[in-house]
Amino acid sequence: MRWSERRKKFRAILNGDACIHPGSVADPMTARITQEIGFEVGIFAGSVASMSVLAAPDLIVLTLSEFADQAKRIGRATELPLLVDADHGYGNALNVRRTVEELEMAGVAALSIEDTDLPTPHGSGRKAQLISVEEGIGKMKAALDTRTDPDLVITGRTSAAGIAGVEEAIIRVTAYEAAGVDALFLVGVKTREDLETIAGELSTPIILGSASREMMDRDWLASLGVRICLQGHKVHAAAMATFKRTQQALAAGTHPDDLEGVAPGSDMNRFMRADDYARWSDDYL
Repeated sequence: MRWSERRKKFRAILNGDACIHPGSVADPMTARITQEIGFEVGIFAGSVASMSVLAAPDLIVLTLSEFADQAKRIGRATELPLLVDADHGYGNALNVRRTVEELEMAGVAALSIEDTDLPTPHGSGRKAQLISVEEGIGKMKAALDTRTDPDLVITGRTSAAGIAGVEEAIIRVTAYEAAGVDALFLVGVKTREDLETIAGELSTPIILGSASREMMDRDWLASLGVRICLQGHKVHAAAMATFKRTQQALAAGTHPDDLEGVAPGSDMNRFMRADDYARWSDDYL
C-alpha cells in the first residue's frame, strides 16, 4: 500500500487554501462508496468505530487493537486518505506512543489525539472534563516523537471551547501548536465569533469537528484557516434506518423482489470489485 502518497495528499489539503468536508466511513464498503462519490478524505471516528465494531456507545470500551484493525481494513480497500479519531491515545503519553505506532502501521493518513479526560472518571457525573494542559502537551510530544513517517499528520484535538470556554481553548491550542502538531482539531466551538477569536491566535491549519448551520460556510471557514470541517456521522444512522425498514418489510412477508431502495447489482459488483476478482480468477486459477 502506498501510505505515504495518501499522507502527502492529506498534507496538501492542510497546506491549501480551501475547506473541504470529509466523508464519514465505518468499514471497507462504506469507504469504497465514499471514494466513488468523490470525497477527498475519509474520517473514521471513535464513535463510528464503537458502533460498527461493538454496537456500543462512544464510551471508550473499544480497544486500540480493534480500532487499528478496522482502520487497516478501510485503508486496504480504498485509496482514500484516512483521518482517524484516536481519542485520548488509549491511555497516558506512553499509550499514545503505542497508539501512533499501531495507527501508522495501519496506514492512516492523519490521527487526532485529544485532551479530554477519558474514559470518564468515577464521580464526574458523566460530565466531560479536561486533562491538564501539561499532560496534553506531553501527549502531543509523545505522538510527534513516535511517528517514523514524517508525512503522517498528527493533530491536537481539544473540546475546551465547549467544556471550559474560549480562553481555555486558546491556552490549549497555542500550547499544542508550540509543541509542533500539524493541525489543531477544534470541537465544541459554538459561534462564528468564538471561532474567529480562536483562529486569530493560530497559524496552524484547523480541523473543525462540528459546525452549526450558521457556521457551515466553507469560504468563510477557509478564510480563517479551517481546512477540514466535519459534517457529523448521520450517514450511518440513515443506513441503519434503511436496513431496519428493509428487514421489517421482509419480516412482514414482502417478497425480496418487491423491496424498495435496493442497490442494483451493478453497484454491488462495482463496490466489491467483482470484475477485478473475475479477471484475477482467469489469470491465476
